[in-house]
Amino acid sequence: MTRAAVFGTGNWGTAFGMVLADAGTDVTLVGRRPDLAEAINTRHENPDYLPGIRLPEAMRATTDPAEALRDADFAVLAIPSQSLRANLAAWAPLAERRTVWVSLMKGVELGTCMRMSEVIDECTGAGRERIAVISGPNLAQEIARRMPAAAVVASESPSVAEELQKACHTQYFRPYTNTDVVGCELGGAIKNVIGLAAGMADGMGLGDNAKGTLITRGLAEATRLGMAVGADPYTFSGLAGLGDLVATCGSSLSRNHMFGVHLGRGLSIEQATAEVRQTTEGVKSCRSVLELAERHDVDMPIARAVVGVVHEGHGPKEMLAALMARSAKSEGLY
Repeated sequence: MTRAAVFGTGNWGTAFGMVLADAGTDVTLVGRRPDLAEAINTRHENPDYLPGIRLPEAMRATTDPAEALRDADFAVLAIPSQSLRANLAAWAPLAERRTVWVSLMKGVELGTCMRMSEVIDECTGAGRERIAVISGPNLAQEIARRMPAAAVVASESPSVAEELQKACHTQYFRPYTNTDVVGCELGGAIKNVIGLAAGMADGMGLGDNAKGTLITRGLAEATRLGMAVGADPYTFSGLAGLGDLVATCGSSLSRNHMFGVHLGRGLSIEQATAEVRQTTEGVKSCRSVLELAERHDVDMPIARAVVGVVHEGHGPKEMLAALMARSAKSEGLY
């Protein structure tokens, strides 16, 4: 039987653990809190993040990463992206040499501007053929309720992508394989930034035309940056690009969207953080996404405006004014 250790007992880690278990994979969740692990093991529920949803009885939880990684085929990482490097320093020595590392994270590391797969490779020495990424329109609350969803399983090794595809394919979760790891990761990270902008527009009551514009031009920004760093531009028209962008920009289940909504309604960064209560990846990653774009001389005005609001003290109305005042030169699709 295929075995998976899932690091992270939040919404997405728990929901994806359910997917793996429903597909017949032996799943162990790894968390920090003994009380939450006990609730998962005895009550088959994650009361903090997915209350009222019964987890598969085959799923279990532990606070011991060595126990979870023993004989694991996949080590699935569903933790905040900015804490990945520090955690891998402790976890990597415990893994089997054959274990495939799977990233569910959608961020770019601050300081290095590295994608999550690059951080995994550097910290584990696994090599790109033993690293995979899952991305797409994957709102955890819907997946935990077994509502239909699809995703992209990306790895530079087609055989690894296919094995992971089998390990998470259920009647409600349809994974597609891809070898464009770069495009899938950037699509996931950048959609969080655009989701913040779309949420601000909703919070200010700007209407669907504004949101449609942000989604479309946000997709153009993601594609431009992707092409500059070697991604396949077609990836951004698929599930890991447009699909994820639409879900994030339009759903009240999206933390990035709702964070932006609170900002658009006049809340401060601190107040919005208190309202959302969970890690909002785009809030930190918007800076590293913009820095990566600047390193490659790629223009990303929406990302720049979001950084201005979240980290430089500008208001959402200033963001809107700056975007609308830009030169009306023809930029084409990309």
